[in-house]
Amino acid sequence: MLQQARFIPVVNAAVMGAGAWGTALAKVLADAGNDVTLWTRRPDLADEINRTHRNVGYVGDADLPASIRATSDPAEALDGSCTVLLAVPSQTLRANLEAWVPHLDGDATLVNVAKGIELNTLLRMSQVIEQVSGVNPSRIAVVTGPNLASEIVDEQPAATVVACSDSGRAVALQRAFSTGYFRPYTNSDVVGAEIGGACKNVIALACGMAAGVGLGENTAAAIITRGLAEIMRLGIALGAKGATLAGLAGVGDLVATCTSPHSRNRAFGQRLGTGSSMVTALAATGGHVAEGVTSSQSVLALASSYDVEMPLTDAVHRVCHRGLSVESAVALLLGRSTKPE
Repeated sequence: MLQQARFIPVVNAAVMGAGAWGTALAKVLADAGNDVTLWTRRPDLADEINRTHRNVGYVGDADLPASIRATSDPAEALDGSCTVLLAVPSQTLRANLEAWVPHLDGDATLVNVAKGIELNTLLRMSQVIEQVSGVNPSRIAVVTGPNLASEIVDEQPAATVVACSDSGRAVALQRAFSTGYFRPYTNSDVVGAEIGGACKNVIALACGMAAGVGLGENTAAAIITRGLAEIMRLGIALGAKGATLAGLAGVGDLVATCTSPHSRNRAFGQRLGTGSSMVTALAATGGHVAEGVTSSQSVLALASSYDVEMPLTDAVHRVCHRGLSVESAVALLLGRSTKPE
C-alpha cells in the first residue's frame, strides 16, 4: 500500500553512471530544472562532457544541457544529493553501491534505473539496494518503461513509470522528471516494474533471433504476446500486479525493446540469428553484453525457484549459455505440446 503522501523536493540529483541511459536521464532532469551531477568512472569522459556538453561514445552528437556537471569522483557527485539515480549495469550495482554508501545523504531517494536480476542471489535491483544500503524500502524507487535512450536525448515524446511505495517520493520524482517530451506516471508496484524491465530484455533477444533467421511479423507478434504471458506468470508469482505488467512497465517496454532497431538486446539476438557466435556478436557491440544474455540465466533460475514455466526464456538461455543453435531453439518451441491459451 502507498504510504501517506508528503512532498519531498528534488533539487540536487546525482546520476551514477554515464552510459546511454544515465546520460539521457541526466538530460531529462536538467531540462526539468534540477541541479544534476553526472558521475562516470572515467576522468577523460567527465572532462569531455564538461568541455563539449556531449557524450559521443554513448549518445552520439546530441547536445547536453550546459548545467550538467560531470565528475569521476563519487563523493563529489553524491555530496548534497537528495536524489540518487543508480545507472550502472545490474550485475555491477552491488559492488558500486558498497563503495558509495558512506557518501549517501541520510534521507536521499535511491532510484534504480537498471534492468536485471542479480546472479547468485536472484534479487531484484531494489532488493540489492536495500540489502547493501540498509535504507527503508520506502526510500527506494524505480524508473522504467519504453524508454530508448537515443530517442529521449532527441527529445522525442516518451512516457515512463516511477514506482515507489512512498507516494510522496513518487510524486516528487514525477515532478522532477516532467518535461515537455518526457511524461512520468506514478505507481506503487515496485515488484511489477522491476520484473517487467528485467524480463523484456530476454524476450527482445528472442525477437532478434527470429528476425535473424528470416522469420517475419507473425512470429514477432507471437513471441511478444507469449513472452508477456510468461512475464506475467512470474510477476504475479512474486506479488506483482497484472495491471502494472499490462502497462508501460510491462507491455510498453516489451514492445519498444522487441521491435526497435535501437534496442541492443534485439540487435544482439539478430546477430546470433544470422549465425554469429556469442564472441562475434559481443565484438560487434564493442564488448557491451546485452543485459538479456545475463538475465536469461538469472530470470530462469528465479522462475524455477517459484515453479513458473518460461519456455521462451529457457530457449534463449539455451542459445546463449548452452550452445543450442537458434534454428534448434525455434524447432524446440514449435514442438511443444499444444494447450489452451
